[in-house]
Amino acid sequence: MKKDRWLLRAVVLLALSAALMSGVSLAAEAGSPQDPLVTLSYLNDTFFSQLMQRVDQRIAERTGQALPGGGASASFVVVTLNEGQTLTGGVGCEVMLRVGSAVCVSPSDPGLVDETTASALANGGALAQNHLYMMTIEGRGVRATAGTVKVLARGSYTVA
Repeated sequence: MKKDRWLLRAVVLLALSAALMSGVSLAAEAGSPQDPLVTLSYLNDTFFSQLMQRVDQRIAERTGQALPGGGASASFVVVTLNEGQTLTGGVGCEVMLRVGSAVCVSPSDPGLVDETTASALANGGALAQNHLYMMTIEGRGVRATAGTVKVLARGSYTVA
């Protein structure tokens, strides 16, 4: 008889505990401070992607550069070209030859605008070191004519 009573008490206690626990779990919203369980899929699909976007945004803010995915920079960046490679800039792209030699690549006139001398550089014309050039029409660029050429570039560009 005592064993039955003890067994009955244990069953009632377990049932009461289960009822209380289910009430607590229903009251706590998933992912809230009361229910901090986080799933791996949440971390992979939501949290890490949001975190990486924030990191990319902060890096872009600190360096003054456009977000990854484009060949664009709001401040000057060093671009290294090998002989024969061409940097083609978008409208408004600026370049400055720092090391080596390069020529203007343009299907028509004007090629590049030399902002230093306020003149135009035609197709095939040699860039002067430390002069600032601007692409005012799509399809303009500079081609490296030395083994290693370094230019400073600002704006959107591609290298081929």
